[in-house]
Amino acid sequence: MATAPRPRTTTRDPEELAARLTAWLDRRLPGATVSGLAVPGSNGMSSETLLFDLEHPDAPVRGCALRLAADPAAYTVFPVYDMARQHRVMALVAEHTDVPVPRVLWLEEDPGPLGAPFFVMARAEGRVPPDVMPYTYEGNWLHDATDAQRACLEAESVAVLARLHDRFPAKEAEFLLPEGGGSPLRRHVDAQRAYYAWVVEGLASSPLIEAAFARLEELWPDDEGPAVLCWGDARIGNIVYDGFVPAAVLDWEMAACAPREVDLGWTVYLHRFFQDLAAGSGRPGLPDFLRRGAVERRYAELTGHAPRAMEFHTLYAALRHAIVMLRIAYRRAHFGEVEVPEDPDRLILHRAALAAMVRGDYWTGEE
Repeated sequence: MATAPRPRTTTRDPEELAARLTAWLDRRLPGATVSGLAVPGSNGMSSETLLFDLEHPDAPVRGCALRLAADPAAYTVFPVYDMARQHRVMALVAEHTDVPVPRVLWLEEDPGPLGAPFFVMARAEGRVPPDVMPYTYEGNWLHDATDAQRACLEAESVAVLARLHDRFPAKEAEFLLPEGGGSPLRRHVDAQRAYYAWVVEGLASSPLIEAAFARLEELWPDDEGPAVLCWGDARIGNIVYDGFVPAAVLDWEMAACAPREVDLGWTVYLHRFFQDLAAGSGRPGLPDFLRRGAVERRYAELTGHAPRAMEFHTLYAALRHAIVMLRIAYRRAHFGEVEVPEDPDRLILHRAALAAMVRGDYWTGEE
Protein backbone atom coordinates (compact mmCIF):
# COMPACT_ATOMS: atom_id res chain seq x y z
CA MET A 1 0.00 0.00 0.00
CA ALA A 2 2.78 2.45 0.90
CA THR A 3 4.48 2.20 -2.48
CA ALA A 4 1.70 1.09 -4.85
CA PRO A 5 -0.05 3.63 -7.10
CA ARG A 6 -2.78 5.36 -5.14
CA PRO A 7 -6.22 3.91 -5.91
CA ARG A 8 -8.78 6.01 -7.73
CA THR A 9 -10.83 8.03 -5.24
CA THR A 10 -13.33 9.75 -7.51
CA THR A 11 -14.93 9.73 -10.95
CA ARG A 12 -15.83 13.43 -10.78
CA ASP A 13 -14.50 16.21 -13.01
CA PRO A 14 -12.95 19.12 -11.00
CA GLU A 15 -13.84 21.79 -13.58
CA GLU A 16 -17.46 20.72 -13.67
CA LEU A 17 -17.54 20.68 -9.86
CA ALA A 18 -16.18 24.24 -9.73
CA ALA A 19 -18.88 25.52 -12.08
CA ARG A 20 -21.65 23.75 -10.16
CA LEU A 21 -20.28 24.96 -6.83
CA THR A 22 -20.17 28.55 -8.08
CA ALA A 23 -23.80 28.30 -9.18
CA TRP A 24 -24.81 26.89 -5.79
CA LEU A 25 -22.93 29.60 -3.88
CA ASP A 26 -24.50 32.33 -5.99
CA ARG A 27 -27.87 31.50 -4.46
CA ARG A 28 -26.44 32.10 -0.97
CA LEU A 29 -24.03 34.94 -1.71
CA PRO A 30 -25.05 36.51 -5.02
CA GLY A 31 -21.97 37.44 -6.98
CA ALA A 32 -19.68 35.08 -5.07
CA THR A 33 -16.97 33.37 -7.07
CA VAL A 34 -14.88 30.29 -6.44
CA SER A 35 -11.15 30.32 -7.08
CA GLY A 36 -8.24 28.01 -6.43
CA LEU A 37 -10.35 24.84 -6.36
CA ALA A 38 -8.06 21.96 -5.43
CA VAL A 39 -8.33 18.32 -4.42
CA PRO A 40 -5.80 17.60 -1.64
CA GLY A 41 -3.21 14.96 -2.42
CA SER A 42 -4.21 13.25 0.82
CA ASN A 43 -7.89 13.04 -0.18
CA GLY A 44 -9.42 10.03 1.48
CA MET A 45 -11.00 6.86 0.19
CA SER A 46 -14.40 7.83 1.56
CA SER A 47 -15.97 11.29 1.52
CA GLU A 48 -14.13 13.71 -0.75
CA THR A 49 -12.60 17.01 0.32
CA LEU A 50 -12.35 20.02 -1.98
CA LEU A 51 -10.46 23.19 -1.06
CA PHE A 52 -11.33 26.58 -2.52
CA ASP A 53 -11.23 30.31 -1.91
CA LEU A 54 -14.48 32.22 -1.64
CA GLU A 55 -14.47 35.71 -3.13
CA HIS A 56 -17.25 37.95 -1.79
CA PRO A 57 -17.36 40.99 0.53
CA ASP A 58 -19.86 39.26 2.84
CA ALA A 59 -18.16 35.87 2.87
CA PRO A 60 -17.89 34.45 6.43
CA VAL A 61 -14.41 33.16 5.60
CA ARG A 62 -12.16 33.19 2.55
CA GLY A 63 -10.53 29.79 2.71
CA CYS A 64 -13.10 26.99 2.56
CA ALA A 65 -13.15 23.21 2.59
CA LEU A 66 -16.05 21.21 1.22
CA ARG A 67 -16.86 17.67 2.32
CA LEU A 68 -18.76 15.86 -0.39
CA ALA A 69 -20.41 12.48 0.02
CA ALA A 70 -18.76 9.75 -1.99
CA ASP A 71 -19.63 9.46 -5.65
CA PRO A 72 -22.26 6.69 -5.95
CA ALA A 73 -20.61 5.66 -9.23
CA ALA A 74 -17.25 5.08 -7.55
CA TYR A 75 -17.99 1.79 -5.70
CA THR A 76 -18.24 3.54 -2.34
CA VAL A 77 -16.29 2.43 0.72
CA PHE A 78 -19.32 2.76 3.02
CA PRO A 79 -22.97 2.04 2.23
CA VAL A 80 -24.29 5.35 3.61
CA TYR A 81 -22.83 8.87 3.75
CA ASP A 82 -24.80 11.03 6.17
CA MET A 83 -23.39 14.52 5.70
CA ALA A 84 -26.01 16.09 7.97
CA ARG A 85 -24.82 13.78 10.74
CA GLN A 86 -21.20 14.88 10.31
CA HIS A 87 -22.23 18.53 10.17
CA ARG A 88 -24.26 18.13 13.37
CA VAL A 89 -21.44 16.37 15.22
CA MET A 90 -18.92 19.07 14.36
CA ALA A 91 -21.30 21.84 15.37
CA LEU A 92 -22.02 20.12 18.70
CA VAL A 93 -18.34 19.52 19.42
CA ALA A 94 -17.68 23.22 18.85
CA GLU A 95 -20.61 24.14 21.08
CA HIS A 96 -19.79 21.88 24.03
CA THR A 97 -15.99 21.53 24.08
CA ASP A 98 -12.76 23.33 23.31
CA VAL A 99 -11.67 20.60 20.91
CA PRO A 100 -10.55 22.50 17.80
CA VAL A 101 -12.90 21.71 14.92
CA PRO A 102 -13.29 23.73 11.73
CA ARG A 103 -16.18 26.18 11.74
CA VAL A 104 -19.07 24.63 9.83
CA LEU A 105 -20.81 27.01 7.42
CA TRP A 106 -23.42 25.53 5.07
CA LEU A 107 -25.07 22.14 4.76
CA GLU A 108 -26.65 20.98 1.50
CA GLU A 109 -28.65 17.76 1.74
CA ASP A 110 -30.05 17.97 -1.80
CA PRO A 111 -27.82 15.87 -4.11
CA GLY A 112 -28.84 17.99 -7.09
CA PRO A 113 -26.25 20.80 -7.00
CA LEU A 114 -23.09 18.64 -6.87
CA GLY A 115 -24.41 15.14 -7.38
CA ALA A 116 -24.33 14.24 -3.66
CA PRO A 117 -24.97 15.94 -0.30
CA PHE A 118 -22.16 18.09 1.13
CA PHE A 119 -21.24 20.70 3.68
CA VAL A 120 -18.83 23.64 3.64
CA MET A 121 -16.55 24.60 6.50
CA ALA A 122 -13.68 26.96 7.15
CA ARG A 123 -10.36 25.65 5.88
CA ALA A 124 -7.86 24.73 8.58
CA GLU A 125 -4.31 25.91 8.07
CA GLY A 126 -1.36 23.84 9.20
CA ARG A 127 0.26 20.51 8.44
CA VAL A 128 -0.90 16.91 8.68
CA PRO A 129 1.19 13.74 9.22
CA PRO A 130 1.17 12.06 5.80
CA ASP A 131 -0.35 8.68 5.02
CA VAL A 132 1.44 8.25 1.68
CA MET A 133 4.31 7.85 2.17
CA PRO A 134 3.50 7.17 5.83
CA TYR A 135 4.86 9.52 8.45
CA THR A 136 6.82 6.58 9.90
CA TYR A 137 9.02 6.71 6.77
CA GLU A 138 11.88 9.15 6.34
CA GLY A 139 11.51 12.48 4.59
CA ASN A 140 8.54 14.16 6.25
CA TRP A 141 8.19 16.79 8.96
CA LEU A 142 7.06 14.46 11.74
CA HIS A 143 9.76 11.85 11.14
CA ASP A 144 12.38 14.63 10.97
CA ALA A 145 11.20 16.21 14.25
CA THR A 146 13.07 15.86 17.52
CA ASP A 147 12.03 13.34 20.17
CA ALA A 148 10.80 16.23 22.32
CA GLN A 149 8.67 17.63 19.50
CA ARG A 150 7.08 14.25 18.81
CA ALA A 151 6.48 13.79 22.55
CA CYS A 152 4.67 17.13 22.57
CA LEU A 153 2.53 16.13 19.58
CA GLU A 154 1.70 12.78 21.20
CA ALA A 155 0.72 14.33 24.53
CA GLU A 156 -1.38 17.05 22.92
CA SER A 157 -3.11 14.57 20.61
CA VAL A 158 -4.09 12.26 23.48
CA ALA A 159 -5.34 15.37 25.29
CA VAL A 160 -7.75 15.98 22.39
CA LEU A 161 -9.39 12.61 23.09
CA ALA A 162 -9.44 13.26 26.83
CA ARG A 163 -11.16 16.62 26.43
CA LEU A 164 -13.65 15.29 23.91
CA HIS A 165 -14.64 12.32 26.06
CA ASP A 166 -14.77 14.26 29.32
CA ARG A 167 -16.44 17.47 28.22
CA PHE A 168 -18.99 16.46 25.61
CA PRO A 169 -22.35 15.65 27.26
CA ALA A 170 -22.81 11.91 26.77
CA LYS A 171 -26.58 12.29 26.42
CA GLU A 172 -26.04 14.54 23.38
CA ALA A 173 -24.21 11.68 21.62
CA GLU A 174 -27.02 9.13 21.85
CA PHE A 175 -28.42 10.09 18.44
CA LEU A 176 -25.36 8.32 17.01
CA LEU A 177 -26.34 4.92 18.44
CA PRO A 178 -27.06 2.34 15.73
CA GLU A 179 -30.47 0.75 15.69
CA GLY A 180 -30.86 -2.50 17.55
CA GLY A 181 -30.64 -3.74 21.11
CA GLY A 182 -27.93 -4.15 23.67
CA SER A 183 -25.25 -1.89 25.03
CA PRO A 184 -23.59 0.86 22.99
CA LEU A 185 -20.55 -1.39 22.47
CA ARG A 186 -22.71 -4.33 21.37
CA ARG A 187 -24.56 -2.11 18.91
CA HIS A 188 -21.26 -0.77 17.58
CA VAL A 189 -19.90 -4.27 16.97
CA ASP A 190 -23.19 -5.46 15.46
CA ALA A 191 -23.05 -2.51 13.04
CA GLN A 192 -19.56 -3.60 12.02
CA ARG A 193 -20.83 -7.13 11.40
CA ALA A 194 -23.54 -5.70 9.17
CA TYR A 195 -20.94 -3.60 7.33
CA TYR A 196 -18.75 -6.68 6.78
CA ALA A 197 -21.76 -8.61 5.43
CA TRP A 198 -22.36 -5.74 2.97
CA VAL A 199 -18.69 -5.75 1.89
CA VAL A 200 -18.61 -9.47 1.06
CA GLU A 201 -22.10 -9.80 -0.36
CA GLY A 202 -21.71 -11.84 -3.55
CA LEU A 203 -17.92 -11.96 -3.04
CA ALA A 204 -15.40 -14.12 -1.21
CA SER A 205 -15.53 -13.76 2.56
CA SER A 206 -12.47 -13.43 4.80
CA PRO A 207 -11.68 -16.33 7.17
CA LEU A 208 -9.34 -14.04 9.12
CA ILE A 209 -11.97 -11.34 9.69
CA GLU A 210 -14.47 -13.95 10.79
CA ALA A 211 -11.92 -15.44 13.19
CA ALA A 212 -11.33 -11.95 14.59
CA PHE A 213 -15.05 -11.49 15.21
CA ALA A 214 -15.09 -14.82 17.07
CA ARG A 215 -12.08 -13.81 19.16
CA LEU A 216 -13.80 -10.53 20.07
CA GLU A 217 -16.59 -12.51 21.70
CA GLU A 218 -14.03 -14.41 23.79
CA LEU A 219 -12.40 -11.15 24.90
CA TRP A 220 -15.62 -9.24 25.50
CA PRO A 221 -15.06 -6.96 28.51
CA ASP A 222 -16.94 -7.73 31.72
CA ASP A 223 -17.25 -3.99 32.32
CA GLU A 224 -17.66 -2.10 29.03
CA GLY A 225 -17.53 1.30 30.70
CA PRO A 226 -19.76 4.29 30.00
CA ALA A 227 -20.45 5.48 26.48
CA VAL A 228 -19.16 8.88 25.38
CA LEU A 229 -18.89 10.75 22.12
CA CYS A 230 -16.13 8.97 20.19
CA TRP A 231 -14.45 10.81 17.33
CA GLY A 232 -14.34 7.54 15.38
CA ASP A 233 -11.41 8.01 13.02
CA ALA A 234 -9.18 9.00 15.93
CA ARG A 235 -5.69 9.20 14.50
CA ILE A 236 -3.03 11.84 14.07
CA GLY A 237 -3.41 11.72 10.29
CA ASN A 238 -6.79 13.41 10.78
CA ILE A 239 -5.41 16.34 12.76
CA VAL A 240 -4.07 19.58 11.35
CA TYR A 241 -1.16 20.77 13.50
CA ASP A 242 0.14 24.24 14.18
CA GLY A 243 3.72 23.31 14.91
CA PHE A 244 3.17 20.25 17.11
CA VAL A 245 -0.13 21.31 18.66
CA PRO A 246 -3.55 20.33 17.23
CA ALA A 247 -5.19 23.19 15.35
CA ALA A 248 -8.13 21.30 13.80
CA VAL A 249 -9.64 17.84 14.24
CA LEU A 250 -11.03 16.49 10.97
CA ASP A 251 -13.07 13.57 9.59
CA TRP A 252 -16.03 12.92 11.88
CA GLU A 253 -17.92 10.51 9.62
CA MET A 254 -17.18 7.56 11.95
CA ALA A 255 -18.28 9.41 15.11
CA ALA A 256 -20.08 7.13 17.55
CA CYS A 257 -21.63 6.81 20.97
CA ALA A 258 -19.37 4.14 22.42
CA PRO A 259 -16.87 3.43 25.21
CA ARG A 260 -13.79 5.66 25.34
CA GLU A 261 -11.56 2.74 24.44
CA VAL A 262 -13.03 2.56 20.94
CA ASP A 263 -11.15 5.80 20.18
CA LEU A 264 -8.06 4.83 22.17
CA GLY A 265 -7.77 1.45 20.47
CA TRP A 266 -8.05 3.10 17.04
CA THR A 267 -5.40 5.70 17.89
CA VAL A 268 -2.93 3.10 19.13
CA TYR A 269 -3.58 0.56 16.39
CA LEU A 270 -3.49 2.98 13.43
CA HIS A 271 -0.05 4.17 14.48
CA ARG A 272 1.12 0.57 14.83
CA PHE A 273 -0.20 -0.13 11.34
CA PHE A 274 2.10 2.54 9.91
CA GLN A 275 4.97 1.49 12.18
CA ASP A 276 4.61 -2.12 11.01
CA LEU A 277 4.72 -0.91 7.39
CA ALA A 278 8.01 0.84 8.09
CA ALA A 279 9.50 -2.11 9.94
CA GLY A 280 8.37 -4.51 7.23
CA SER A 281 10.29 -2.49 4.63
CA GLY A 282 13.48 -2.48 6.69
CA ARG A 283 13.06 1.01 8.13
CA PRO A 284 13.32 1.89 11.83
CA GLY A 285 10.14 3.96 11.74
CA LEU A 286 9.14 5.62 15.00
CA PRO A 287 9.19 2.75 17.52
CA ASP A 288 9.05 5.01 20.60
CA PHE A 289 6.11 7.08 19.38
CA LEU A 290 2.45 6.53 20.42
CA ARG A 291 3.26 3.34 22.27
CA ARG A 292 0.23 1.65 23.74
CA GLY A 293 1.34 1.89 27.36
CA ALA A 294 2.32 5.55 27.06
CA VAL A 295 -1.01 6.47 25.47
CA GLU A 296 -2.95 4.64 28.17
CA ARG A 297 -0.96 6.30 30.97
CA ARG A 298 -1.31 9.79 29.49
CA TYR A 299 -5.04 9.32 29.03
CA ALA A 300 -5.47 8.06 32.61
CA GLU A 301 -3.52 11.02 33.97
CA LEU A 302 -5.75 13.48 32.12
CA THR A 303 -9.12 11.87 32.79
CA GLY A 304 -8.80 9.67 35.86
CA HIS A 305 -10.13 6.84 33.69
CA ALA A 306 -7.76 3.88 33.38
CA PRO A 307 -8.30 2.36 29.93
CA ARG A 308 -9.73 -1.12 30.18
CA ALA A 309 -9.90 -4.19 27.93
CA MET A 310 -7.35 -2.73 25.51
CA GLU A 311 -6.54 -6.15 24.04
CA PHE A 312 -10.18 -6.28 22.96
CA HIS A 313 -10.21 -2.71 21.66
CA THR A 314 -6.95 -2.87 19.70
CA LEU A 315 -8.12 -6.13 18.11
CA TYR A 316 -11.43 -4.45 17.33
CA ALA A 317 -9.63 -1.54 15.70
CA ALA A 318 -7.51 -3.88 13.56
CA LEU A 319 -10.64 -5.84 12.62
CA ARG A 320 -12.52 -2.69 11.58
CA HIS A 321 -9.52 -1.56 9.55
CA ALA A 322 -9.39 -4.97 7.86
CA ILE A 323 -13.01 -4.68 6.74
CA VAL A 324 -12.35 -1.26 5.23
CA MET A 325 -9.21 -2.61 3.52
CA LEU A 326 -11.13 -5.51 2.07
CA ARG A 327 -13.76 -3.15 0.68
CA ILE A 328 -11.09 -0.88 -0.82
CA ALA A 329 -9.38 -3.90 -2.39
CA TYR A 330 -12.64 -5.10 -3.92
CA ARG A 331 -13.19 -1.53 -5.11
CA ARG A 332 -9.79 -1.54 -6.82
CA ALA A 333 -10.69 -4.84 -8.46
CA HIS A 334 -13.95 -3.26 -9.66
CA PHE A 335 -11.91 -0.57 -11.44
CA GLY A 336 -9.45 -3.13 -12.85
CA GLU A 337 -6.53 -1.92 -10.73
CA VAL A 338 -5.88 -5.29 -9.02
CA GLU A 339 -6.94 -8.90 -9.33
CA VAL A 340 -8.64 -10.71 -6.47
CA PRO A 341 -6.44 -13.58 -5.24
CA GLU A 342 -7.78 -17.03 -4.43
CA ASP A 343 -7.25 -16.28 -0.73
CA PRO A 344 -9.08 -13.01 0.03
CA ASP A 345 -7.10 -12.57 3.25
CA ARG A 346 -4.14 -11.60 1.07
CA LEU A 347 -6.01 -8.37 0.32
CA ILE A 348 -5.61 -7.34 3.97
CA LEU A 349 -2.23 -5.64 4.23
CA HIS A 350 -1.96 -6.06 8.00
CA ARG A 351 -3.14 -9.68 7.99
CA ALA A 352 -0.08 -10.89 9.95
CA ALA A 353 -0.70 -8.33 12.70
CA LEU A 354 -4.42 -9.12 12.81
CA ALA A 355 -3.69 -12.86 12.99
CA ALA A 356 -1.26 -12.24 15.86
CA MET A 357 -3.91 -10.24 17.71
CA VAL A 358 -6.37 -13.10 17.23
CA ARG A 359 -3.76 -15.50 18.66
CA GLY A 360 -3.03 -13.08 21.50
CA ASP A 361 0.69 -12.60 20.96
CA TYR A 362 0.87 -9.32 19.04
CA TRP A 363 1.43 -7.03 22.04
CA THR A 364 4.07 -9.21 23.69
CA GLY A 365 6.67 -6.92 25.26
CA GLU A 366 4.69 -3.74 24.63
CA GLU A 367 4.81 -1.31 27.57
